[in-house]
Amino acid sequence: MAGRRARTGRGWDAGPPRTGDATGTPQPRRGRRGRAAEPEPGEAPAPSRDEAELAREICLRQLATRPRTRAELAGALARRGISEETAEQVLDRYDEVGIVDDAAFARAWVSSRHNGRGLARRALATELRQKGVDGEVAGAALDGLDEETEAETARALVDRKLRTARGEPDAVFRRLVGMLARKGYPAGVAIRAVKDALAAQSAEAAEFAERIDADALADAENDLDARRHD
Repeated sequence: MAGRRARTGRGWDAGPPRTGDATGTPQPRRGRRGRAAEPEPGEAPAPSRDEAELAREICLRQLATRPRTRAELAGALARRGISEETAEQVLDRYDEVGIVDDAAFARAWVSSRHNGRGLARRALATELRQKGVDGEVAGAALDGLDEETEAETARALVDRKLRTARGEPDAVFRRLVGMLARKGYPAGVAIRAVKDALAAQSAEAAEFAERIDADALADAENDLDARRHD
């Protein structure tokens, strides 16, 4: 019929195919707001994004939550399939500009975990090693935490716990020494801190504390610890 458009298999023909331009060349389908739609099964996938750009985005997302060591970032990149070569390039650049600084991380970690959780050098050294901090770098960060500071912190922890401690002096003694040991304090430091705190608590506790040979007990604990690690 004159004036009517020719009917095709997809309905009334209103012009060039939707998937092509005016010449009929296929064009990528667009989703909402002009974004390219996901390819249909069997279609070739879109080219992958630049790996270095993706690596930088992964690192920045990791660093947005808290500071990270270079080893932590390298692990995150490996888990996302970033090649070792690209990871090294990105992390080297972050080292250069100071975005990644293991020495600064170690100093901040030691300060935060000692002041906030009361952790001693041994526990802090273990945590830094687990985060991939080099032993020399970790040692430099721990240098500021001397024996006197550790002893003061241990005593403060014990005094705080004693306010709510219940039970016989010997049971309280064992619990508090165990608490300090879990925080990384050497046996001698832990035993002396608890003994001194008990001596100042009450007459009964002081009498118990007098019977404690801190040096002999510390030597026994150290020997036991050495045998465990043989």
